[in-house]
Amino acid sequence: MDEDLTVNNEIQLVSDGDGLAVIGNPTDVERFFLDKGLDRIPSKDLDLRRVGPLLGAGGAAAQVGSEIAANSGRWVKLTAESARAVRQYGLMATKTPGVSHAMIGKPGEVKQWLQVAQAPGALLSGPMALAALSTTMQQRAMQQQMDEIVAYLQEINEKVDDVLRGQKDAVLADMIGVDLVVEEALTVRDQVGRVSEVTWSKVQATSMTIARTQAYALRQLEATAEKLEKKADLGEIAKATKEAEQKVRQWLAVLARCFRLQDGVSVLELDRVLDASAEELDRHRLGLNTARQNRLDLIARSSACLLTQMDKTVRRANSKVLFHPINSPAVVRSVNQVTIDLLNFRGRLGIESGHQTWETRRWGQAATEMREQVFATTAEGVAAVHRFGTETFHQAVESLRAFDTDGDGVPDEPRALTAVQDAGSAIKGAAAGAVGSLRRRKPDAGAQPNELVSEATDKRTEPPDG
Repeated sequence: MDEDLTVNNEIQLVSDGDGLAVIGNPTDVERFFLDKGLDRIPSKDLDLRRVGPLLGAGGAAAQVGSEIAANSGRWVKLTAESARAVRQYGLMATKTPGVSHAMIGKPGEVKQWLQVAQAPGALLSGPMALAALSTTMQQRAMQQQMDEIVAYLQEINEKVDDVLRGQKDAVLADMIGVDLVVEEALTVRDQVGRVSEVTWSKVQATSMTIARTQAYALRQLEATAEKLEKKADLGEIAKATKEAEQKVRQWLAVLARCFRLQDGVSVLELDRVLDASAEELDRHRLGLNTARQNRLDLIARSSACLLTQMDKTVRRANSKVLFHPINSPAVVRSVNQVTIDLLNFRGRLGIESGHQTWETRRWGQAATEMREQVFATTAEGVAAVHRFGTETFHQAVESLRAFDTDGDGVPDEPRALTAVQDAGSAIKGAAAGAVGSLRRRKPDAGAQPNELVSEATDKRTEPPDG
């Protein structure tokens, strides 16, 4: 077999910073994906026929037409793995902003792919070729995001349409109508291969409704955070966080649907610009990309504020577990569920998060820490021991009557009462001993308060294990 490179085993690599397009003979494209391990990453076909008229120019048009018929394109999201697979070929920047390119080939039976050119081949030789191709790549990226949002909505098992129809607010009702219009336009586009003026006229006024619904949903998330911030009583906080589990999930579903619709409108808009004013295609593509990032940033900030409030709420609940051993763990459980939903939602939109879920602070741990604090060597510590012993015993016993201490789901009253009685008795006994010692001893004229307390606390009994 001839060792020279031929058109049949040349492929072109094009990247726009978010995705990678591999264009060439279907067999060679598939071989490249297999050789580089990219077959393990979800990829999508690129329909080159949509941008065919812009890919070649002049005398190359006939050749380009035949190459489009013989070639195909595959698009894959640019991840660390996919970027590593093509980095060795040194994709070079082109005149199209943000787009880089390389041509590689695999001569004969040689295993490795070799870079054979940096300039685009005949298939991408037209002045608008890379702009058209990068537009198609951006559309493919948005369509994949739309698919991921559909999967997200199915995963959280929310019947979003039912939720929206159950709302009496006109803003949400309007979005249901927009959803139907955009879905219809995307279906017609897939069948016809383009976006006609008639189709676009039905869609172009929907953006305001989608934006208004998104703003409404974000405001509901902010209201949830504000409500939790204002609550002081832990019982009220427990009730509010339980309600937030369902409400936050529903509003995240609305936000996800809004983002999907906005991407759908952008896909249709790029097709319309491609037909109506191709010379503006590149600027329009970049403008839509900036607007999309601004929407992501807005969602990221709002959801981050709610995550921050959830952190504050769970810290407050854990700090009060000693006197609220039922409400405190309930708050932590609800906060963790809301946090998981928020992180899942942000992850589907590609928003990074450093938050994590929380562990419930145990009653025994809190009691032990409190005992250590009240035995501090200060005169105020002795008085606090006595107060703590009495208050802890009465309040904790009342709260723990139906508390499940071993986590088996069955109220464990005897063990709970025994734990409280042991802890309360130990603390009260230690406090009484400390106070009695102080009363029996007549202080020397030169003795300091801290010395007296030190002597008393040395005689305390060791608290039981928590």
